[in-house]
Amino acid sequence: MTKVIPLSLQIILAVLTFVMPAAADDAKIKLLIIDGAANSPHDWAKMTAWYRSQLEKSGRFSVDVSTAPRWLAPQPQWDAWRPNFKNYQVVLSCYNGRMWPEPVWKSFLQYVQDGGGVVIVHCGNNSFPGYPEYDKMIGLGWRDDPAYGNRVTLDDGGKVTVHGPKQGPKGFVPGASHGDVHSYRVVIRDREHPITLGLPPVFMHAPDELYDGQRGPAINMHVLATAFSDRQTRGSGAHEPLLWWIPYGQGKVVTNLMGHVDLPAKGKVNAARCAAHTLLVLRACEWVATGKVTLPVPKNFPTEDKFVELPE
Repeated sequence: MTKVIPLSLQIILAVLTFVMPAAADDAKIKLLIIDGAANSPHDWAKMTAWYRSQLEKSGRFSVDVSTAPRWLAPQPQWDAWRPNFKNYQVVLSCYNGRMWPEPVWKSFLQYVQDGGGVVIVHCGNNSFPGYPEYDKMIGLGWRDDPAYGNRVTLDDGGKVTVHGPKQGPKGFVPGASHGDVHSYRVVIRDREHPITLGLPPVFMHAPDELYDGQRGPAINMHVLATAFSDRQTRGSGAHEPLLWWIPYGQGKVVTNLMGHVDLPAKGKVNAARCAAHTLLVLRACEWVATGKVTLPVPKNFPTEDKFVELPE
């Protein structure tokens, strides 16, 4: 026997069917990617495409992209570029190019001070040397001059040491650099933080640059993960911070130094595809936006001896 649904119930079901997808979209975290420039050999377009695809695939985020004009674009293009940060819960940036116009900076700083979340990935950490407020947000940046600011290293047990300008561990006083691209072990230093909760204490990261010698104010840095920069790979010989967060006003800023992606003409490195790195970026975005993390650790997560690359 065919069951007859009353007309009034049919109307209600039709309305619910129409409304529910919109409600689900409204529940997603609103995220803005800022791109448009990166120092060679970083492929900013490929980085944006990767992170956007993974953020959307997670089902947790609604993603928009704001692309800055090219460095030598006519001034009217720069005058017209005005990202509306306040419409988003988190800003993700790998941007490293021309200094933003002053109105964009003021809007961005106000956004973070008012509680907006920011996640800086890899070459985004290289940006805006000499801009004090950005240095405060990121704590440490790619700054060539050893006198630029403080340097941070950790010992085997996780104790943090802050070295002053022109100082470093065991007399080794570099400005920012990295050794050979290689696969290395990442050590979780704060296993209770929502971003790192449930991850293995040590896991292998895909072949990548391992930044060392970063400089900056290093104030209120909460180090979440490090890696040992081995002298055998032309590194610093110290445990280097790779993942940390800093409070800025009412907002939170997470910096993740991993995730190098070469331009096609330069090489074949795409460390952003590392399953561990991708999860850390997504979890950081969720945490700075909401204060909690719901994204689970996948079963195919890297182990201490084996990294995992996600498919394109």
